[in-house]
This record gives sequence, C-alpha cells and structure tokens, in this order.
Amino acid sequence: MLNVSQVSLQYGSRVLFKDVNLSFQPGNCYGVIGANGSGKSTFIKILSGEIEPNTGGVSKDSKERIAVLSQDHFAYEDRTVIATVFMGFTELSDLSKKRDELYALPEMTEEQGMEAMEVETRFGEIGGYEADSNAAVLLKGLGIPEESHQSLMSDLDASQKVRVLLAQALFGNPDILLLDEPTNHLDVESIKWLEDYLERFENTVIVVSHDRHFLNHVCTHTCDIDYGKINIYAGNYEFWYEASQLAQKQRKDQNRRTEDKTEELKAFIRRFASNASKAKQATSRKKLLEKMTIEEMPASSRRFPWINFKMEREPGKIVLEVSDLSIDGGEAGILKGLNFSLGNQDRVALVGEFDTLKTAFFEAITSEEDPIKGSVKWGTTINYNYFPRNNDKFFDNDLPLVDWLRQYSVELDETFIRGFLGRMLFTGEEALKSARVLSGGEKVRCMLSRMMLSNANTLMLDEPTSHLDLESITALNNGLKAYTGPIIFCTQDHELAQTVANRILELTPTGYVDRTISFDEWLETRKNKRK
Repeated sequence: MLNVSQVSLQYGSRVLFKDVNLSFQPGNCYGVIGANGSGKSTFIKILSGEIEPNTGGVSKDSKERIAVLSQDHFAYEDRTVIATVFMGFTELSDLSKKRDELYALPEMTEEQGMEAMEVETRFGEIGGYEADSNAAVLLKGLGIPEESHQSLMSDLDASQKVRVLLAQALFGNPDILLLDEPTNHLDVESIKWLEDYLERFENTVIVVSHDRHFLNHVCTHTCDIDYGKINIYAGNYEFWYEASQLAQKQRKDQNRRTEDKTEELKAFIRRFASNASKAKQATSRKKLLEKMTIEEMPASSRRFPWINFKMEREPGKIVLEVSDLSIDGGEAGILKGLNFSLGNQDRVALVGEFDTLKTAFFEAITSEEDPIKGSVKWGTTINYNYFPRNNDKFFDNDLPLVDWLRQYSVELDETFIRGFLGRMLFTGEEALKSARVLSGGEKVRCMLSRMMLSNANTLMLDEPTSHLDLESITALNNGLKAYTGPIIFCTQDHELAQTVANRILELTPTGYVDRTISFDEWLETRKNKRK
C-alpha cells in the first residue's frame, strides 16, 4: 500500500496541489489524469521519491519495492539489453553481480563460502534462477527479438530503447509500479500486450497516459488532478469523464435555476414593496432572497478547444486516384505498385509498422515530395488540407500568433482572428506570443486552426494527437467524427482510429492491404494471423 499524507507542492506563487491525502491499494490500477501542466509527471516523481514535496510525505511498507519507468533513454548505452532489464530489480542485479564475483575467485575462504550460500539462497527467493527467462518473455512481448537481447543499448533505435526501459520497470513483479506515458513509441501489438499484462498484474499500478483506450482497459480507478487538488474516483477514464460532465451540467443547471428564482423574487419585491396589502409577502420574499446563493463553480485547469471542420463545397464522387505509386519509406524501404482511390464517404486510417512509410505516402499525394513512380490525380472539386507530422517549418518565424493565423484566413479583421485563437485556448496576451517559442501542443492547436480556416472538403492528418492533452484529443476526435467529408489520417490514438475510420490502408515494405473495415476489426485480423 502506498500512502500520501498532507502533500503540497508549489513553485513560487503557483500551487500545483495542496494538502493531498490518498491511499493506493494493491490490486488496483490508477490512471492519473489532468490538463497539461497540472503536475501529473511531477506527482509520479513525488511518489517515487525523486522530488520532495513542500509539505507532507509518501509512505509504504519497508518490504515493498517500487519500480519506475525511466525517462532517460540514454542512461544504459554501454550495457546489454538483458542487463538493462535486470537493473529494474536492484537487489537481484546486485546479487547476480556478487555471485559472479564470488565464483570467479580461484578459491573461496570459509567466510566467502558462507557468503556464497547466503547469496544463493536469497537469489533463489527473489526469482533469480528464472530471471533470464522472465526478462526474455517481457522483451518478446514488447517486440524486442531474442537476437537483440545481448546487444548493447547504444545499438538500438529510440523506439526499442523505450521498450527495454518498460521491460525494466515490469521486471521482477514490483509491489508498486509507476508508469509515465508507457504507450509512447509502442505499436498496437505491444500496447495490447501491455494492456493484457497490466490487467493480470496483482499489485499496485499508477499510470499517466494520454491514451484513452489504454486508460479505459487497464484502470480500475481514476486519479484526477484539478482545482489544485488530487482526488481518486472508482472507475476508468470513460466512467470518470461521463460522471464529471454530468456533475458539471447539474451544477450549471442548479445555478441557472437559482438565478431564475432570484430574478423572480426581485421582480416581486420591486412591484409590491410599496403595496400595503402585499408588503408582508414582499418582506418574506426579501428574506428568502437574502438566503439564496449561487454556487460558484471552481475554475478548472481543464480547457477544451473548439474544433469544428466545415467544407466550403461538397466534394465530388471521386476524390483521389493513385495509380502504380512507388514511394521511398526511408528505413522501411520502397513500397511499389500502390493503387488507391478515395471516395467522398471514405475515412481512411493509415496503419503499419513504419511511420516513415506513412509520411512518405502523405507527402507523395500532397506533392510535398515527388514519388519514385506513378501518378496522383485529385478530383476537380477537391480542396484538401494537410496536417504534417513535422510542422517546424511553419513556425520558423517571429510573427505574433494573431499575424501568424491571419496568413491562413480570408477574414482579416483582428477581432475575428483573436476570437478564433481564443476558442483554441490562446486568450489575452497569449494571442501575441511569437510563433517561434510555442510548445509542441500549442503548435498542434495552431495547425488545426489553419486547417479549420481552409474550409477544405478533404482532410489529411499525420499523427495530429502528438503533444495534445486528453481534452484537446477529445475535442479533435469529436471534430473529426462530426466532419462529413473524406479523411485520410494516421494516429497512435486507438479511440480516434476506431471512432473515425471506416476503411483501413495498411502499408508495409512488401505491399499493402486495403479493406473497408473498422480499426478494431483490423486488429482482430492481425491477431488471428499471429495464432
């Protein structure tokens, strides 16, 4: 059990949370949610002991072991993959090293022999003899092939390093598992494996994630950071979201009823205060009015942007024709002979192991990069807009946001531009920030604003949820569901893919698969193939 008592943390005058009292129970998985900057990762660091709070503390049983997903992807460059995994269980790693030292001695003294016996006993008690096989199972489940287990970490790419560090955190069945964004850089198979693993995990899990599907599948409780407080609620993210929206609506409705009743009483008092026959009733209502208070709803740190895509004109029946296309996917190699047509009712999710191949496809059909071979023909009625994976070139300037967005707007009036930025969460002085200094999430919101102002009748989006918080992802998801034009997109967000796509285009170096099915149906076909 992990207990949090009277924990407060603030930086200068900014209070992240105050007087937090929580208890995390074994057998439960707690999803930590909150707006960007609310302190989710900081809270995980307090739980792990990496950061000391201003007041209060965190306690656990002295025999319980905490494991934390490392965020330093380059901390183990000179170690093998398997050795890096072992380091997640410090006691076992130290005992393994001690065993090697003792057995490397030319001969042992009696004292060293006794020490070797003690080491062997404890090594067996904590699962040392099964460590190699257990680590191999974790690595395999996370997509690290057996031939890489003795490789140096420096030989792995960024995605593989993240997977090894995740295996390190899971290794040795820790009593308390702290995971900050564990699904980043994982493919759909690895995420599904992790979901299944955590559902079977019998100890305590505390996880930060922007993946709604993942939170809904693994979490038994939701740990909500908002209003400067941290509260735990039973249920997964979807249950919390629906309950919180209902509670907010009820508060608003109650306040509105109170306001209506207040105005009714004021009107009666004004009308009959000087009327002798009604004076008693007016006095009674005046006393009632004094007792009535309108509940002041606390200012939530959560903000939902307004995302609404509209079309200037309806697209024709044939939107896009791609014939015999060959594209260079970089490390993925060259995909040859792609034939693809897009209709005006199609909402296509691009899937596949290699991101470079998906981006190359987008660049080929938008003419940002010439294909090696083949033709791309857009319909005469089509006005498309493209959200690229890498948007840095759009922000390589010092324009204030008002002028940056004005470049993409037919309506040039500053009031309109500021109003649009406000709906995308750039209010007041934020609308004058330089484009060059924007954060990743702010850039994404700007690019979505640009896309909305285009009134395009075909949308293409290459990983639009990167850097967004749960609120912005939810708003984008709702905006794309409501859009009636054709869409081609790729995303790591399971919920977005499942609720928006009606067609799947899978790109691989050896070919492609084009099917009119949902994302979950596509996942099921992959699962059946692996059986």
